[in-house]
Amino acid sequence: MTLRMRLTAAFLAVVLAPILLGAGFVGYTVNAVGEERAAHQLEVAAGAVRSSVAGLCQQLRTAAQLGAAASAGQRQVVAEALVREGPVTGVRVLASDGSPITHAGRPPLPRWADCDAPAEAVGQERFRALAAAAPLTGPDDPAGGEVWALAHLDQELVERLAAAAGVAVTIRTAGITGLLTTDDTAGSAVAAASSAEPDAVTESADGRWVRRLDPTAGQPLSLVLSTSGSYPPTFYPLLSGLVVLAGLVAVLAAWRLGRSTTRPLTELAHAADRVAEGDLSVRVPVRTTDETGRLAATFNRMTHRMQLYVQALTASRDQLRRHLAVLGDTLSGTHDLERILRVILQSALTTAAGSRGAVLLVDERNHTLTGHATVPIRGAIGEGHAALPVTVPLDQGLLGRVATTGRAQRGRIDADQAPEESVALHPDEPRCRTYVVVPITAPGGVVMPTAPWPVPPGVRGVLALYDRLGGDDFDDSDLVALRTFAGQAGVAVDNVRIHQEAQRLSLTDPLTGLWNYRYLNEAIRKEVERAHRFNHPLALLVLDLDRFKEVNDAYGHPAGDAVLAEFAQRIGGVIREVDLAFRHGGEEFAVMLPETDAPGAAVLARRLGMAVRDQPMVISPRGAEGDDELPISVTVSIGIAVYPDHARTPDGLLEAADDALYAAKAAGRDTFRVAGDPESGEPSTTEPVPAGDPGAIEEEDPAAGGAQPPRQSRGR
Repeated sequence: MTLRMRLTAAFLAVVLAPILLGAGFVGYTVNAVGEERAAHQLEVAAGAVRSSVAGLCQQLRTAAQLGAAASAGQRQVVAEALVREGPVTGVRVLASDGSPITHAGRPPLPRWADCDAPAEAVGQERFRALAAAAPLTGPDDPAGGEVWALAHLDQELVERLAAAAGVAVTIRTAGITGLLTTDDTAGSAVAAASSAEPDAVTESADGRWVRRLDPTAGQPLSLVLSTSGSYPPTFYPLLSGLVVLAGLVAVLAAWRLGRSTTRPLTELAHAADRVAEGDLSVRVPVRTTDETGRLAATFNRMTHRMQLYVQALTASRDQLRRHLAVLGDTLSGTHDLERILRVILQSALTTAAGSRGAVLLVDERNHTLTGHATVPIRGAIGEGHAALPVTVPLDQGLLGRVATTGRAQRGRIDADQAPEESVALHPDEPRCRTYVVVPITAPGGVVMPTAPWPVPPGVRGVLALYDRLGGDDFDDSDLVALRTFAGQAGVAVDNVRIHQEAQRLSLTDPLTGLWNYRYLNEAIRKEVERAHRFNHPLALLVLDLDRFKEVNDAYGHPAGDAVLAEFAQRIGGVIREVDLAFRHGGEEFAVMLPETDAPGAAVLARRLGMAVRDQPMVISPRGAEGDDELPISVTVSIGIAVYPDHARTPDGLLEAADDALYAAKAAGRDTFRVAGDPESGEPSTTEPVPAGDPGAIEEEDPAAGGAQPPRQSRGR
C-alpha cells in the first residue's frame, strides 16, 4: 500500500465519521424540536378556537334575549335587524310545541347545535348551525315559546376560526356531506385525528401535526387543528444529499492531499537520482512553504552551491583573464566613467559570485561617498533596504570607514548578533549577510593603513560586493581579485579626470579662466539655433579695453595680464549664471546674453562700463611681490548686436557686434553702441555712458520728471 493510499484512507476515516454522526444528530434534533414547537403551537391554537366559539355563543345568547324581549308586533323587525348586524345568520320564534311563529334570515334548518347543551348531551351527529335560545316574556306571547338565534356553519366561519388560531381548522360535525376546512389535506388530518386521543398531538401521513378537539359544554363543535412541521418535507432527502456531497468532497480532498503531499517527495527522489548521476543543474520545484517546500528549497540551494563550487574551481582563472581583457579594451576605447565603472562592477560581481554591489567615489566638496555604479538585487535581509546607497558620509558606516582608513574589510552579519558585536552600518547602507569592501586607489597614491579622516592620498572611492551566491563568506582570493578591479577603477578615474581637465583647458583661456575663442564659435552657433527654435532674442556684446597698449608700455606685460584677469573677474560679477563670457583675443572680450533684447543688453553695457571706470585696477608694478600696489584706470568700449534684429546667423551676429564696437571706438571710447539695421543701412545708435556715480545710469522718466531705475528686458 503506497503512502498516498494510506494518507487518503486515514483522511477519509477522520473526516467521514464525524460527518455521519453529525447528520444523524441533526436529523434527530430537528425532528424533536419540530414536534415540540408544533405541540406548543397547537396548544395555543386550541385555546384560541375555544375562546372564539365561546364568544360566538355569547353573541347568539344576547341576540336571542333581544328578540325575546321585543313585543310581538316588533319582534319581526328586531329579528331582521339582528340578522343584518351579524354574526347572527337566522332567527326562529317557536311556540311551546315547536311550531314556528316567525323567522328571519336564512331558511329554517333541520338541525342545529345548542350552545347551552351539557357536555354529555352533545353528540357527534352532524348539524349545520350553532344556536342559543331565550324564552318569550311578552304578555301576548304563548307560554313556553322560545326565540332561537343561529349562526350557520360555513366557510366564512371556518376561516375566522383559522385566523384566530393561526393554524388550519376543520369542522368534523359540520354539513351533511363533506367537510368545512381551511386545510388542503383535511382528509389526511381528519384520519390521523380520528385514530388519536382527544387533545393529543399526532403526525399525519403527509408530515403535518394534528390535534383533535371534541365537543364540550359551551363548545358543541368537533374540530381538527393541523399545522405543518417546522421543516420542509424535503428536509431528510436534502440532508441525505448533503451527506453524500460531503463524502464526495472528502474523497476529492483526500486524493488532492495525498497527491500534494507525496508529489514533492517523488520529485525530490527523481532529482536526487539525477544528482547522483552527475547532473548538478537539476532543480526541484518549490510549490509550498511547508516542510516539503523547505526541503525542496534546501535541496536546490545545496545543488546550486555544489554547482557554483564546480564552476569556480574549473573557470575562475580563465574568467578573471577575460574580464581583465574586457577592462583593458574599455579603458582604451572610452572616457565614459560611468560605463567603465559598470563594467568593472559587473566583472567583480561575476568573479567573486556576488549578488549585489556598488562603486562609490569620493566627493571632495561634500565629504561623501557618491554611488556611480550599482547593481541592486532584491533579497537583502531587513525591511526597506533592497536598493543600494547613493551617498554615504565619509566618516560614517562601513563604506566610510574603508575609505578613510584605506583598508579592505570583509565579513558576515548575523541577525542574532549582539549590537556590540555587529558591524556599525550607516542607515543608507544596504543590509546584507556577507560583504567585502576594498578601497579604490590611484597607481601613485599612498595608502596609509591607519590614516585618519579625511581620505588618505590616492584613495578615490570604494568597491563593495554583498551577499555572495551560495551564502558563503567572501574569502582571501576574492580580496585579491577585487583589489585588481579596484586598481583598474582607480586608473579609470584618474584617466577620465585628466581627459576632462585637458578638454576643459582646450576650451578655456588660461589667464582669465573664461571660455576661449574656440568655444565662442561653438557656443554662438548653439545659442542662435536655440533662439531660433524658441523664438527668443539673443544679445551679443563685444568688449575692448581702451588704449590697453599704453598699460603694457607703462607697466609691463605682467601688469597688463593682471588687468585682463581683474577685468574678467568684474565681468563675472555683473553677468547672470545663464550668461556666457569669452576672451575673444588680446584685450577683446565677448558676452552672450540668452533671452535678452537690445534694451536689456544696454543695461548690462552701462553696468560693465561703470564696473571698469569707477574703480581702478589695483596691481603690483611689473608683478613683483613687495612693491607698492598701483591703481590703473581703464575704460571699455562695447558693441551690441541682437538676434534676430541685427543678424540671423552666428557669423553675421558676431560681425554686427564688431561693427558696433568700432562705432563706439570712433565715438570717443568709454561708451557703447547698438548695431543698426543692416538692411536699411541706418547708422549705429549712439548711447554714451555718462560719468559719475551709479545713479547716473538711471533713465529719465518724462512723465515723472525724475530718475527711474533702469528698465530690464526679458530675463534681466
